[in-house]
Amino acid sequence: MIRVVIAEDETLLRSGLRALVEHDGDIEVVAEAEHGGAAVAKVRQTRPDVVLMDVRMPGLDGITATQLISEDPDLPDVGVLVLTTFAEDETVVEALRAGAAGYLLKDVDPGELRRAVRGVAAGDPALSPSVAATVMRAAAHPRAAVDPGLVSGLAPREVEVLAEVGRGLNNAEIGERLFISPATARTYVSRLLAKLDARDRAQLVVIAHRAGLVDASQ
Repeated sequence: MIRVVIAEDETLLRSGLRALVEHDGDIEVVAEAEHGGAAVAKVRQTRPDVVLMDVRMPGLDGITATQLISEDPDLPDVGVLVLTTFAEDETVVEALRAGAAGYLLKDVDPGELRRAVRGVAAGDPALSPSVAATVMRAAAHPRAAVDPGLVSGLAPREVEVLAEVGRGLNNAEIGERLFISPATARTYVSRLLAKLDARDRAQLVVIAHRAGLVDASQ
């Protein structure tokens, strides 16, 4: 059972999200929070697998709450999935920099939302196509350039794997494209996380785009 905390300031939306994510029976909402401060407290109390985090809430906002959760050494396995109506470049990048494992818009299909929750719980990033495009636009901005020393220090195969992660592929898909096993792909991803000092795959996606490893036109 995947355990979820919902952080959303509107009561009706919280109820709707609960009904949507619990629909298939393999996801359980263990707590709800009406603002970022309450979300952090509920997460520390319940230790969920995934947090559905709104961005704009009264008091502590979702970006700050995401950062507090992602930087808490006692919460290493909690993935934050930002779910919001806002797709502005800066908001998306700020959320991913804060440690979000995924970013979806609230008009997402219910089935896609549940798949995203399952993916984040399994350690895979979740970015809707429109949000991925936003990341690519932000990555093209000069201020978002990656230190070339980081990427140039990677082995050729590591660069290939990083590029595939940047395209949003999971380990099985990476293995299929590069003719390696999913276990080997997972090993490469672990090395990239360590070498690039990234908390999770979502941050690797950002790095891959900023490094120019993913063609924004694709």
